[in-house]
Amino acid sequence: MPVKIRLQRHGKKGKPFYWIVAADARSKRDGKFLDKLGIYNPNTNPATIDLDIDGAVKWLQNGAQPSDTARAILSYKGALLKNHLAGGVKKGALTEAQAEEKFQAWVSEKEGTVDAKKSELAKKEEDEKAKALAAEKEVNAKREAAAAEAEAAAKAESEAAAASEEVTEETTNEEE
Repeated sequence: MPVKIRLQRHGKKGKPFYWIVAADARSKRDGKFLDKLGIYNPNTNPATIDLDIDGAVKWLQNGAQPSDTARAILSYKGALLKNHLAGGVKKGALTEAQAEEKFQAWVSEKEGTVDAKKSELAKKEEDEKAKALAAEKEVNAKREAAAAEAEAAAKAESEAAAASEEVTEETTNEEE
């Protein structure tokens, strides 16, 4: 039975959420599967991937073929590297300890790049918030200035009206 490692779609319309599964190649996309290996949520930035690396390596060693997207995810999380290193151990090129050491070094390097991207995104978001706040303060200052100007104009107009009223009262008093 040919086995594929592929994505099984879940979630609602416009908000996909995937399970990474090992399934018979002849089964439906969202049908029966043999083993759930992890989850993939592309709606977050960066995408959330939770993968059972050892389970994926087991299926790869048993001949499972990943789909293109699943291959990219397995590569991103290091399952393909771990499978490659396991092949080296089987051939005698590496010891188990050396393979695990290389894998852990790769994982720590990868975590560093992911953390850097997360911090960069957080900084970018803070900068955008700061720009929006500055623009909002500027708009509020313009509104306050316009309101003060309108109030001063209304006050001047009322004073002018009061002064003209006094002048008309004086002229009516003089006429009498």
